[in-house]
Amino acid sequence: MATTTQAVPFSAVSSSVAVKKRHMFRDNIVFVLMLLATLIWLVPLLGALVTALRTNGDIIGNGFWSIPNRLTLDNFGEAWAVGRVEQYLGNSFIITIPSLIGMLLLSSMAGFALARYRFRGNMLIYFMFVAGTMLPFQILLLPVFYLSRTLHMYNQYSALIAIHTAFQLGFCTFVLRNYMRTVPTEILEAARMDGAGEFRLYWRIMLPLSLSSLAALATLEFTWVFNDYLWAIILISDDSKKPVTAGLQSLQGQYLTNWPVLTAGALLAALPTVVVFVALQRYFIQGLTMGSGK
Repeated sequence: MATTTQAVPFSAVSSSVAVKKRHMFRDNIVFVLMLLATLIWLVPLLGALVTALRTNGDIIGNGFWSIPNRLTLDNFGEAWAVGRVEQYLGNSFIITIPSLIGMLLLSSMAGFALARYRFRGNMLIYFMFVAGTMLPFQILLLPVFYLSRTLHMYNQYSALIAIHTAFQLGFCTFVLRNYMRTVPTEILEAARMDGAGEFRLYWRIMLPLSLSSLAALATLEFTWVFNDYLWAIILISDDSKKPVTAGLQSLQGQYLTNWPVLTAGALLAALPTVVVFVALQRYFIQGLTMGSGK
């Protein structure tokens, strides 16, 4: 039996080709604009890297944006040892790690309760957590300062750990509560039928299922706490206890005109947050988007 084929009109083919060309042109324009934006964003970083590899005399004589005469790694060693960046980084980890553990543990418990249980005042408590994220912490500088003095926590690591944990609980609870609401109820009901208690539901089921959201929060919170400067200079006065952000301030006082050492110290201080983001980046977008849709 003979078969017939229907010819495609030439005008339709031409229209399709024209549409594809327009899309390719638009995509190329977007790519070029994004590439230019990326290069512009990288200019300060590249400038800081080149500055950290130059000598102070070269910068003073020729300027920051001149072609360097010689590159050296001695500035990183001087910032690490003489500038005490090693000690300041250790202090930052002493403050950041307990704060991160505390806020994720407490917010995951609060998020689990608000997401999976019905009780009077549930939404009120939830809105209180959300409202806490909108409170400018600058207005609490003096009350928190006097509170730390009253509780004998001033100039102690515990003051920064407590304030970071408390101020980040609202945002973490908001994200985790919304994420935990996406977990199917059938999973929890099946575990209850098998005899699992409420804490076991939280620890053995809900936390593993919320791993991507927890990793995304860990990335954000580590960056925010590690890079905090304001609370560090308000609650810590002893130079030996300062985190790296506040410690770099004293480094500037010690090396007032030695810009390569200052820049090298700043780059060393940025390394931990970069490493954490690279390690957890595959969880980052997934965790935040899944926790923000409800």
